Amino acid sequence: MDRYHVTAMREEAVRHLNCRPGNIVVDGTLGGAGHALRICEQIRPDGVLIGIDRDADAVAHARSVLPQCGARVQLIHANFVELPDILHRLRLPAADGILLDLGLSLHQIESSGRGFSFSRDEPLDMRMDIGNGLTAEELVNSESESGLSRIIWRYGEEPRSRRIARRIVSVRKENRIRTSRQLADIVISALPAKARRSRKIHPATRTFMALRIAVNRELDHLEAFLESAIDCLNPGGRLCVLSFHSLEDRMVKRRFQAMASECSCPPDFPVCVCQKRAMVKLITRKAQRPTPQEIEINPMSRSTRMRVAEKI
Repeated sequence: MDRYHVTAMREEAVRHLNCRPGNIVVDGTLGGAGHALRICEQIRPDGVLIGIDRDADAVAHARSVLPQCGARVQLIHANFVELPDILHRLRLPAADGILLDLGLSLHQIESSGRGFSFSRDEPLDMRMDIGNGLTAEELVNSESESGLSRIIWRYGEEPRSRRIARRIVSVRKENRIRTSRQLADIVISALPAKARRSRKIHPATRTFMALRIAVNRELDHLEAFLESAIDCLNPGGRLCVLSFHSLEDRMVKRRFQAMASECSCPPDFPVCVCQKRAMVKLITRKAQRPTPQEIEINPMSRSTRMRVAEKI
């Protein structure tokens, strides 16, 4: 097992990308490079892999595992939302496939030292790109109580967001919150004992997820990417997105459905006047999930949802 990361739905994702020798394929979230390595095997010897990641550690790891993959490889430390500019700089008009795997890597959780995990005592950073943006420590110590509650509710879908936000603000008045263990303990202390016992997941799971999403502006970047991704594909090219929670999946689902729709007129219009034409066809009509066998081997994959669309 690769201790940097265990790739979710690797075979299914690469198969749905319909990779062929000579293709240009973008892996917009390199992670542990598991998808990238498999893509290279399918597009060699003349194919081009463009590997992108916000996390410099992931790019460095990819440089160590991809040199002998048999395809031409361009590795770039950037955000996938920058893909149109990246293709322009590489003088490539478009790609034949684009993959996004929106989950955290095992390395980020266990070895990055950035406070992604509530089970570790690490600096409360949570940035995927440590060179940019507000840290989780700065956010939890400066955001208003109402702002924290809104973040935890919107991005974590945490039903007790107000109690948690109130407790965070109360604690930080006495001592600055600096580590992931401190924050996890604060969240736990904010919940009634009965609520803690009844949860199937760790009480801090949703709060940590919400803060990570806010710190990295993950949904903002995903929305912007989905607006431009189809323009980055050749006709017949495919976009495959693996998401790991309902907010991401809902955004991908709605955008794919909108691009596959042939009319955007109000339902009460007698005839179509918008002249809209479908931009994609849906390869997956509903989200595909990992097999029970994969979940047993890789429990981190259990919440994966995969959606695929093909440019017309």
